[in-house]
Amino acid sequence: MNITELSAQALHTAIQTREVSCVEVLLAYWEQIKTHNPRFNAIVSLHSLEAQAQSQGQGHDQDLAATPSPTPTHHPGLLSLAQTLDEELKAGHSRGFLHGMPMAPKDLAATQDCVTTQGSPLLRHYQPKEDALVVQRMRQAGALFIGKTNTPEFGLGSHTYNTVFGTTLNAYQPHLSAGGSSGGAAVALALHLLPLADGSDFMGSLRNPAGWNNVFGLRPSQGRIPSLPGADQFISQLGTEGPMARSVVDLGRLLSIQAGHDVRAPLSLAPSQENFATELEAVLAGEPLPLQSCFSGERPYTVGWLGDLGGHLAYEVGVSEQCLLGLQRFEALGARVSEVKFTMNPESIWQAFLVWRGALVAHRLNPLAQMAHAKEHMKPEALWELEQARGLSADALMHASHTRTQLYHHLLSLLQEHDVLALPSAQVWPFERAQPWPQHIKTALGERAMDTYHRWMEVVIYGTLSGLPVLSIPTGFNAQGCPMGIQLIGQPQGEAALLQAARAYENQIQDWLSVKPSVLSAMVV
Repeated sequence: MNITELSAQALHTAIQTREVSCVEVLLAYWEQIKTHNPRFNAIVSLHSLEAQAQSQGQGHDQDLAATPSPTPTHHPGLLSLAQTLDEELKAGHSRGFLHGMPMAPKDLAATQDCVTTQGSPLLRHYQPKEDALVVQRMRQAGALFIGKTNTPEFGLGSHTYNTVFGTTLNAYQPHLSAGGSSGGAAVALALHLLPLADGSDFMGSLRNPAGWNNVFGLRPSQGRIPSLPGADQFISQLGTEGPMARSVVDLGRLLSIQAGHDVRAPLSLAPSQENFATELEAVLAGEPLPLQSCFSGERPYTVGWLGDLGGHLAYEVGVSEQCLLGLQRFEALGARVSEVKFTMNPESIWQAFLVWRGALVAHRLNPLAQMAHAKEHMKPEALWELEQARGLSADALMHASHTRTQLYHHLLSLLQEHDVLALPSAQVWPFERAQPWPQHIKTALGERAMDTYHRWMEVVIYGTLSGLPVLSIPTGFNAQGCPMGIQLIGQPQGEAALLQAARAYENQIQDWLSVKPSVLSAMVV
């Protein structure tokens, strides 16, 4: 049995039936990490504080090439915990679905037993006093944390590089970007360094790296996964944690562990973790249902293609065409795909997003920026965000909130006629890893300049601002072997229906999903 080739669901079954031991699983994944991680740099702060400390101080070279993580060594503490988990199973006790599974939380998520650098030299030695709630829940479900997954500095930008650990390379095209900010998580999944991965999403951070590494990523409904601890629980609602996986069932299993109301987060959704897990179980158990069963109605399952929003969004040549190939797979399932006319002014939505983002990011970064010489060690994009928020008024934020509400209502009106709305997961193909961000997009009509470091990811803000669930699904490869993904924006609090539809779609794209990174097997597109 090749342990690292198993799906998380199959691995769970093998562990629970004691076909494999937790120790065997841990050592198998360590071997995989030792083989591939030094080149791709997906997992950082490996194993222990001692191993992590050896990696600190590594510079970020001029072309943003990867800085290898420390070579894995067997950690007695983790091995001892794996042995304990084996003894618990022997005694008839299981902690949950993740019992004995190696996991590596994203380096933005607080972990009390491992530094949380957020990719910043200012936090190189920061040791949180408590786990983030999402980490607590995975730990309680039996996860073995072996390190963290790499992220851009403070999670800013959809390209995973920083001066603490270096660059994470695309699993399929190592000379290109892995996306971000959950780039380390997506690459770790694609290379089978982890059976599952968690991430977070403010501006496509679960969606773009999933698309660029041929895996699934789900940005859940606003409030589905409470963000704790957190100083603000009323306004900071644009960012959310969520699951990533190589299959839809695995994605749903991790979501059921991460999600659930917490009384300390007053805007978190009401279903308890147990009740939401039961709801998802009904969807994930058994064979995938036909698309017609994914909604309650008499019309065919309908996908609304938003395209480029009437020419507003710039897409690199081939991006739209590749996504339309994916939508053809939906049509093969009996779905009706139609173009949707977006009637709001997209530029007003972008400006509203800039206000919201500026206010929330600056609030998070301001305390660090007050440290002596801090700004000398912050990336230009972080300083830009701080500058954008300078002098921001309450009236401006309320006006942006009004625009956000209009967007939500407009998307609701479109979702009355369509079961899901579709957009590409990024506006460009993976770009050269030495390039901090695309300053221009070469479209079929010519080159269009990007006026900010994240304008090329404008396509994701509609899911973010609306708070609707958004699922990134693979949509194949271009002639150069670069993966792409499609965003499916679902009904309010409609994760279960999204996962059900994605399971049907998953059966139609096995030719794409079977393509592995060339370091794992010969790549055939």
